[in-house]
Parts: sequence; structure tokens; C-alpha cells
Amino acid sequence: MTTGVDIDDTVALSSLSVRGDTVILDPSTLTGIHTLLSLAALTTGALAVLGLFLAWESVVWTTLFLATATATSATGFLFSGPGFGPSHWVGVLSLIALLFAVIGRYGYRLAGPWRRTYAICVVIALYFLVFVAIAQAFAKAPALHALAPTGSEPPFAIAQAVALVLFAVVGFAAARAFRYRGAFSAR
Repeated sequence: MTTGVDIDDTVALSSLSVRGDTVILDPSTLTGIHTLLSLAALTTGALAVLGLFLAWESVVWTTLFLATATATSATGFLFSGPGFGPSHWVGVLSLIALLFAVIGRYGYRLAGPWRRTYAICVVIALYFLVFVAIAQAFAKAPALHALAPTGSEPPFAIAQAVALVLFAVVGFAAARAFRYRGAFSAR
């Protein structure tokens, strides 16, 4: 790799390291980027789901949600862990939901059954982000961690069950509302 800099074995450039032909991102920088993407995806996802109920879609918010949700799901695979764990499966399922949302929105332009598919997949993708946010809250917030130190205690299960039921209801209602509303205005 030609960098214009003489590189022995390792040259640290702020949060990047170059080793041979490989560029490595500092783990804390990766975590920060992943967290910012997650927060952006949660915010824009909430706006996208609200738009489903109002039969109004902002091209900017929708595009940002689909992009940041895809990026946060993809960057989750960069965190090392023992094998292919539950967090990886959540990432795979999220990427599948996002793929169908993108196909429905941009490939089929919400025609026919793709309108409902898009609505359901947007809600599912947002649910997976909230699912992970709840898991992270129980892992990182001391008060929540004290209630469920291993993530298998009732408080954690109850929080996840409430989120699942809430998103199932929201998903059903959003798909129904978005299906029966006429054409929406893109802004």
C-alpha cells in the first residue's frame, strides 16, 4: 500500500493504525461511530414510522433511516465476540428487514403489496434497534445492570417483551394505516 509515508510495522494516525497493507480502526472510535449511527437510526426511524401513520414520507428522513440503520447493523459485525452469537443474528435479521424495505420503497416504489411490506419492514428494523438499545441499557446502566446482571433475569425479559408487544401493535397499525392512505407527499 502506498501512503506517501515511510511505514515500518505500525504507524498510528490518530484513531487509525496501519499495519502492512491493513488499516485498523481504533475500537473506541468504532464504538463511537456505531453509537452515533444507532442514535441517528433510532431518531430517524421514529420519524419514518410516524410518517407511516400520517401517510407522509420525508425522502430525507426515510433515506437517512435506511442508511443509518443499515450502517449500524453492518458495523455491529466489526465488534469481536466469541463466534456467531445472538447479536450477530439480530444484525442479520435487521439487514434482511432493511433489504425488503429498500426493495419495496425504491425498487417497487410502494406498488401493490410492497407498500405494506415496506411499512412492516421499517417497523421491524426500528424494533431491532430498540431491542439492542434495551440490551445495551441493561448492560451499561448501573441501575438496570443491577436488576439483570446476566440479561436472563425477569426485568430484562419483561422490558424486551413489552417492546415486542408494543412494536407488534405499532407494526400492525402502521401497515394498516399506510396501506389505506392514498398517495403520500414526499418532502
